[in-house]
Amino acid sequence: MRITDFYSYKKPGPRISMVTAYDYTMASIAAESPADCVLVGDSLAMVMHGHPTTLAATPELMALHTSAVARAVKDKLLVADMPFLAVRKGLRHAMDAVELLSRAGAQAVKIEGVDGHAEIISHIVGSDVPVMGHIGLTPQSVNRLGGYAPQGRDEASAEKLVRQAAELERLGCFALVLECVPAPLAGRITSLLKIPVIGIGAGPHTDGQVLVLQDLLGMYPQAPSFVKKYLDGRALIGKALRDFDREVKEQVFPPAGKRKNEDNKDDKRLAPAPYGAGIRR
Repeated sequence: MRITDFYSYKKPGPRISMVTAYDYTMASIAAESPADCVLVGDSLAMVMHGHPTTLAATPELMALHTSAVARAVKDKLLVADMPFLAVRKGLRHAMDAVELLSRAGAQAVKIEGVDGHAEIISHIVGSDVPVMGHIGLTPQSVNRLGGYAPQGRDEASAEKLVRQAAELERLGCFALVLECVPAPLAGRITSLLKIPVIGIGAGPHTDGQVLVLQDLLGMYPQAPSFVKKYLDGRALIGKALRDFDREVKEQVFPPAGKRKNEDNKDDKRLAPAPYGAGIRR
């Protein structure tokens, strides 16, 4: 999928599916799926590193995870988050972060909000780096918002989001993420914009949906209430670990007895795994 393909989703028909991945293993699974694009979100600070918010993510950390995901994702659009304060410390700092993420393999960057850094967004777009906007609940604003509360529930805040959405389109964003807003408002914004709107916790009336891969697989216990778990991955992995532990203690694994080619240097068991990881310990 390419940036130009996004605009076709404004027509009636299929919706955009986007998943958030943070590492090579999970990204390789996403790469084999029909999902349209992959986001390396700054939520990695929480999901992968155990921080209580996304604020611990840095451009360097984002680049590290982006490069891992990029090695797995070849035929899908790869978007990376600009982390906390990356666009609020001046143009030079912002462009350094954009360069870092782009060289790590990101084909586009996602930026939260617009008020106060519209000129920087315009400059990034003018530098031929595609920008995906993000409004509604913006996790980097958690301290100002006082928590992860839905946005746009009163007339004034709803009108502010409509204005911000129009501004991001005017600045040249190719798409917009709309998070945790009432479904009617999300539908209104979607109908007003010419660029695709991707919802998360924003109801069914957007041009697409995005979820964190660990959330939809049921692996992260603190998943938001709007997440649909398509698999109880945490329980399945836990069972596999319990089975392994039991078989080791009962001396069921590994099987007893010498295998015919155990001493053979050409033993296929020692061949590198298909994705080139080789022998792992």
